[in-house]
Amino acid sequence: MAKKDNSSFEQKLFKAADKLRKNIDAAEYKHVVLGLVFLKYISESFTELYDKLEADEWSGPEDRDEYVAENVFFVPKLARWNHIQSQAKLPTIGQTIDEAMDAVEKENKELKNVLPQVFGKANLDKTSLGELIDLISNTELQVENQNSKDLFGRVYEYFLGEFANAEGKKGGQFYTPKAIVKLMVEMIEPYKGRVYDPASGSGGMFVMSEKFVTEHSGHVKDITVYGQESNQTTWKLSKMNLAIRNINSKFVAWNTEGSFLKDAHPDLKADFILANPPFNQKEWGIDILQEDGRWKYGTPPNGNANFGWMQHMLYHLSPRGVMATVLSNGSLSSNNSGEGDIRKNLVDADLVECIVALPKQLFYNTGIPACIWFLRREKNSHSNDVLFIDASEMGYMKDRVHRNLSDAADEEKKGDFHENGWGDIQKIAETYHNWRKGENYENVKGFCKSATLEDIQKHAQVLTPGRYVGIPDEEEDGIPFEDKMADLTATLKQQMDKEVALNQEIETQLSKIGFSL
Repeated sequence: MAKKDNSSFEQKLFKAADKLRKNIDAAEYKHVVLGLVFLKYISESFTELYDKLEADEWSGPEDRDEYVAENVFFVPKLARWNHIQSQAKLPTIGQTIDEAMDAVEKENKELKNVLPQVFGKANLDKTSLGELIDLISNTELQVENQNSKDLFGRVYEYFLGEFANAEGKKGGQFYTPKAIVKLMVEMIEPYKGRVYDPASGSGGMFVMSEKFVTEHSGHVKDITVYGQESNQTTWKLSKMNLAIRNINSKFVAWNTEGSFLKDAHPDLKADFILANPPFNQKEWGIDILQEDGRWKYGTPPNGNANFGWMQHMLYHLSPRGVMATVLSNGSLSSNNSGEGDIRKNLVDADLVECIVALPKQLFYNTGIPACIWFLRREKNSHSNDVLFIDASEMGYMKDRVHRNLSDAADEEKKGDFHENGWGDIQKIAETYHNWRKGENYENVKGFCKSATLEDIQKHAQVLTPGRYVGIPDEEEDGIPFEDKMADLTATLKQQMDKEVALNQEIETQLSKIGFSL
């Protein structure tokens, strides 16, 4: 009997698309696949409105202004999916798609210099390209069903993650694993206001913020996103990613100099900041920025930009704002080149609200252990307190090399699920919210601890959660630590007694044949 395939729609589609990749690197192929998914999406959205306008005798289905008014991309005839699909088996299909992408950019200024025009390249097998078009065409999605729009977004997001995985270290530069992004968003709750990511990658922080708003009965227009990305290729991916979600990306900027040297939003004060900047970045511009006004809590060292990123974000944080940033664990304890002094100044200023230690193997591009810092200017009832959460042993292995945090919303419900049906993400987020509200919170040895600034000063401002939460009294199997140690001691004594007896027997036998030890 054939084994049932429980793969999701996205998984099945990706596997089929990946089979057509052949000898093309994942880094190059992702632009082909994601570009087609995007073109299919905007064409379907256009066709939905086109059919409605055509049925209305007072409207013109080819009137571009009708589409602008409805926030729908205008798709010229040569770029509409039915035209693309009709050309799929021709040897000129690559050129046809490149021309379609160019035409879409010319009609929609917000997409200028964004769409990939790589389909005519010689190394892209045109037969496989035609099969890929057929594959995406056969999804039979109808855009009048709102869920199908969301499905395109899910496909794009899932494909981004899979390509990041395939690319390994390079892939991790544009993609933060979904579980980490969701945890950060669930904790800071960006309901309404300005959301900023100074290292915005492919836009995952913004997409998850939009999901959070809509899942809590808000509207995507309640948030405005601001971002900056130094890698143009990644920026293009983000512009498509946000467009497919109907998120306005006009304040998501690209420049090669990056956020430190050329701040795209110098006057921005954001309500929510979410970021996963490069870990331990070297040679980031300190020679030029030595006296920069952002370094209120100390000048970051040239060899490590961790506290540069943190202070850049604090500079852009509104008086009542909250920020969450992923950094390497070294940021919690390092005293190199004045980093300890910067951390001390941040703690003494009562800006640090919560530290979460993450499990290893969550990231595609690094094995460096990581943590999330949560900083808030107005901590209200928790002034002079910091919540430490040690999640370093949480999660499950989703494949041979990558760990993931379980999520109660996951269809497959893998990993450990906790009381109240929480996944790992919900357990961590609820612990944080209960602590902030002062309701149903208690310190749990080995998991969480609310520490005072005085406690932290005793540890010389080292913020490693393990120092504060301690280790659990009992292991997962329920056997107390003392009992385990007694059993181990008894076993060791038995082994030593056996070794002594064996040595005595060997000596006796050797003496019988004239040898002595």
